Amino acid sequence: MNSFIVQWTHALVPLLLTPVVIGLFVCIALACVDVGVLFGERGFLRRRERPADIGAVERRAHRRIERADILTRTSPMLGLMATLISLGPGLKALSNGSLNLLAEAMLTAFDATVLGLAAGVVGFIIGRLRRRWYDEALLRWEQQS
Repeated sequence: MNSFIVQWTHALVPLLLTPVVIGLFVCIALACVDVGVLFGERGFLRRRERPADIGAVERRAHRRIERADILTRTSPMLGLMATLISLGPGLKALSNGSLNLLAEAMLTAFDATVLGLAAGVVGFIIGRLRRRWYDEALLRWEQQS
């Protein structure tokens, strides 16, 4: 029974590499899009006049900050998953003496780690900027009332 589960695990985990790497690229794309949205957002929040619906601005702020937080947390997780998934076959190749396969697996592992961390850093910076900008703008608009 136990060896059956281990065999299934060894068979299924490598199949996750492609979806995880696709997820990493989606995170990178979302980070790039979010950077563009951030610039437009900054212009909106610098306006001095109070918007008609502060509640809508607060809801938008909450959604956008939450999106940045999700990006910040999931990107490094996906990078770590891709790293560990690709290291399994690399270690097996090492035991077989295939240094080329080991080198390829290590390269994939490091690339995945870098992609995950890069998207996470961008998400973290965006989230911190948004929190500060929305807090300042909402406080300013509240004081105007």
